[in-house]
Amino acid sequence: MIGLGFLYLVAGATFAAFAVLSVAGRPRHPGNALFYALIAVSFLLGDRLGDLGNGILVLAIVLAATLGRMGSRDRPQEPAAPRGSMLFVPALVIPVTALAGTLLFSQLPGVVDPKQATLVSLTLGVILALAICYLWLRPAPAEPFRQGTRLMDHIGWAAILPQMLASLGAVFALAGMGGVVGSLIGHVIPEGSVLGAVTVYCLGMALFTVIMGNAFAAFPVMLTAIGLPLLIHTYGGAPAPVAAIGMLAGFCGTLMTPMAANFNLVPAALLELRDRYGVIRAQIPTAIPLLIFNIVLLYWVM
Repeated sequence: MIGLGFLYLVAGATFAAFAVLSVAGRPRHPGNALFYALIAVSFLLGDRLGDLGNGILVLAIVLAATLGRMGSRDRPQEPAAPRGSMLFVPALVIPVTALAGTLLFSQLPGVVDPKQATLVSLTLGVILALAICYLWLRPAPAEPFRQGTRLMDHIGWAAILPQMLASLGAVFALAGMGGVVGSLIGHVIPEGSVLGAVTVYCLGMALFTVIMGNAFAAFPVMLTAIGLPLLIHTYGGAPAPVAAIGMLAGFCGTLMTPMAANFNLVPAALLELRDRYGVIRAQIPTAIPLLIFNIVLLYWVM
């Protein structure tokens, strides 16, 4: 049965290719190569390393990212031949394949792990889009990976920031931080006030996301602190909308924080914007009304 192992194999092989190209390219980037190689090891051999081995590997990845040896390659790129709107076809193949595969694999039990059907389908969509690009654009065999390496060089350590922050949220949840936060801010909420609980929950999701840079890191803390004990258990809210709207409130925080570097700082760097925080400044007028709307929406569905 196809599951996460397939995703890890594809991701590990991709990062291994990035590592090789970082050494073989001009100029060479040994710091980048080490960073990509360690990530490749985590994908390919993580199941065999055990908890201690994976912990050491994570520390090594962080060390490689913070030594200051990573660099970007700003080689001049040859102008691409105009292809018009057809260039969107490979990009659109990915979500279409993900949706189609999710629906198809649900009708074919035993082929793909039902819990991972969407991720497997998404990976197949990426492979299919890459195949289409090879057949249509006829690049050199290593060119897609070379361009992928160039993009990753620009992104740098921020590439693993979402995974790190999501892991941090899991650590906070296991450490009981949600209960601590709940006891601290529970006194702020008027007793019996559904609106107060909803407001604190959504604002807390946005605020913790601003601090930690990832709504997935904030979610276990705020769900444990406010979502489960008050909104669901005390006031009888349905778990699905409480969780979904809470995440949307957290995403509003994502739009407003430099901690979400992969969303906000990396695009500014790739687009060579003069204002490093230009993306954030442009998103704040949208994020705040959306946050207010989420508060109203969750109160309405409670």
